[in-house]
Amino acid sequence: MRRGTVVFLALAVFAGVVFVAPQSTAAKWWPFGGAEKEAEPIKIGAILAVTGPASFLGAPEAKTARMLVEQVNAEGGVLGRPVELIVKDSAGSPEKAVSFAKQLIEEDQVAAIIGPSTSGETMQIKALCEEAGMVLVSCAAAEVIVNPVADYVFKTPQKDSQAATWIYKTMRDLGITKVAVLSGNTGFGGAGKKQLETLAPEFGIEIVANEVYDKAATDLTDILTKVKGTAAQAVVNWSIVPAQSILAKNMKQLGMEIPLFQSHGFGNIKYVKQAGEAAEGIIFPCGRLLVADVLPDDHPQKAVLLGYKEAYESRYGEDVSTFGGHAYDAFMIVMRAIEEAGSAESDAIRDAIEGMQGFVGTGGIFNFSPEDHNGLGLDAFEMLTVKDGAFVLYGE
Repeated sequence: MRRGTVVFLALAVFAGVVFVAPQSTAAKWWPFGGAEKEAEPIKIGAILAVTGPASFLGAPEAKTARMLVEQVNAEGGVLGRPVELIVKDSAGSPEKAVSFAKQLIEEDQVAAIIGPSTSGETMQIKALCEEAGMVLVSCAAAEVIVNPVADYVFKTPQKDSQAATWIYKTMRDLGITKVAVLSGNTGFGGAGKKQLETLAPEFGIEIVANEVYDKAATDLTDILTKVKGTAAQAVVNWSIVPAQSILAKNMKQLGMEIPLFQSHGFGNIKYVKQAGEAAEGIIFPCGRLLVADVLPDDHPQKAVLLGYKEAYESRYGEDVSTFGGHAYDAFMIVMRAIEEAGSAESDAIRDAIEGMQGFVGTGGIFNFSPEDHNGLGLDAFEMLTVKDGAFVLYGE
């Protein structure tokens, strides 16, 4: 098969790896040596929804990847070679993702691909990358991306089943036993819906309403009116589209005072700003990036999280999001794999990722294996809520 602030970011990344990795590994993976002037670049492809309805995901992912490439090259590249990032804007289209994946593999001959931004796109190119022996590190969340395992396919967001587990555990603590499940008609929405349905009996949860809405919906009043007529004690919504903000507004307009739980796809403060006051009290599972400043100083992720957050926000003048963090993890995992493998060939990168342990990322501490191409456990999540228009730890 074929194969300033920014400086602080580099130091934070390096510090994070030192904390959890054996010294011999940590000492060699960040390339401080100078690149040869005429060295052939290592090409990394990125299929991201920079524009379109999923741009809340892809835009910060693309910005993050470009920032990191500049940093890596400023520090001397990888294996003495500069890194060239080739970004393809899929606009969230699975058809475009397929076309771009073929271009990156056949024409650009990249060493690896990060992305796509959405689960639907990723599932469309999963088999293509597997057949071509091309490493794919997805920024999308659906568990089916890595279950069943495909040799060359990995992902960085936490698993759907783990997010659903945290939601149901929190509901159980609150005495909630009857819920309404709403989901967008996307790959992510469908995968989350399935996990919620599968896990409900384990937590003594009865789903009394189960509705799917169009990803382009601008009003969910009709669906919520149905939910209001049921015995639902809470609503759990699973989507990545702007409709999750509309949902919160419509619930408030209908006078629905039951709790609203969102998936880990809610981790962008723009969703809160769009929902306004209606976002207050929303509960959702998420990685620690959004609450990095309140973590204990000795938390193994804190230096990496704050380094990335400061670098991104000072560079782009906007709030960091968990979605940009998924691209951070994907890109840096590939960089570490190339450095550890001493090669930019796909097979070598694949093997290095699958054996990678203790990588400190924004989504958690990654420990990959032949059986687990996500590498994160339940402890990668915190439960967050919205208070005074900001994300805070739930229960504090």
